[in-house]
This record gives sequence, C-alpha cells and structure tokens, in this order.
Amino acid sequence: MSLLKNNLLLLALMGLFFFSNPSFAQREIDTEAKPPLKDRMYFGGNLGLQFGTVTLIDVSPLVGVMITPRFSSGVGATFQYYDDSRFQGAEGTSYGGRLFSRFNVLPNIFLHGEYESINWEAYDYNAEDFRRIWSNALFLGGGYFAPFGSRGGANFTFLYNVLYDRENSYYAEPYVIRVGFVM
Repeated sequence: MSLLKNNLLLLALMGLFFFSNPSFAQREIDTEAKPPLKDRMYFGGNLGLQFGTVTLIDVSPLVGVMITPRFSSGVGATFQYYDDSRFQGAEGTSYGGRLFSRFNVLPNIFLHGEYESINWEAYDYNAEDFRRIWSNALFLGGGYFAPFGSRGGANFTFLYNVLYDRENSYYAEPYVIRVGFVM
C-alpha cells in the first residue's frame, strides 16, 4: 500500500475510534442471569469479491460464543476461488478453518488470537509445478469493533502471523488486516 493510502486508512480508523458509541464487541451478556447458549452466540464473517486481471471470491463464515462478558471464542471456515490471468496455472481454490479467541480490553478495543490452517496450491520450485499443501498460521493482534444496531457491528482486525514462513505461507506478508461483520 502506498504511504497516502496507509495514512488515509489510519485516519479513517481513528475517526471510527473517537466518534463511535461505546459498545461491547459482539454483545453484552449478564453472567448472573445465566443466559442460554443461543443468546450468547454470534455469527458473521467475511465476503470478498474482486474481478479483473486477478479474480478472487472469498467466503469465510464464523460462529462464536460469549463465554464471559469480555471473552469469546469460536470457529470459522474459509473457501476461496482465485484466478490470476497474469500467470499460467495461477487458478484454483483454497479452503480451511480457524479457531479464535477474543478478549475485550476496552468496550470497542479487543485482543485477538487465532490458529488457522489453509489448504492451497503452492508453487514447488524443485518440481517446477504447483502442489497442494496445508499452511498453518498463528495470528496474534487486536482490533476495533464498530457497533451498528442492537446486535451487529463491523470488526477491523490487525494481525501478525508468528508462524510466518516465506517459502510456504499462504499469505505474502506476516501481517494481515481484516474487515468483517457480526450479528
């Protein structure tokens, strides 16, 4: 990303931080009332669409549960189709899953930990061909929750892959920025 785009992104996120209504990420629960599991669950994920020279379709649903008023955990799945017409053979699918936990430090600020495993077609330089491999990542970071409505909101998450391996990683860089929605 260019320096101008980075500065605009930072400015937009700061604006969300300073001008939004405080609310706990996902939803508030009263542990003394012992709410049923269905009232502590939340659903969401990411949907990404990009068309052109590089086509990418990403569907990544998730389900989580509030364990305490500030701590939640959950699971998610990922399916992606990609086609990069600049390179021969750069078309395929990737799929996998993740386990995550989140701790609300402040009403809209959270810490996030996630283990992810993705199966994808990596280029094997020795065989000079693509082969399917599993790539694991351990993401640590944090984010910001921007609430809208009584149950939903958007998550802006900044993560760093502590298991990053340039040769076999699914991601081009060890850091990942995500925008997702929950309800």
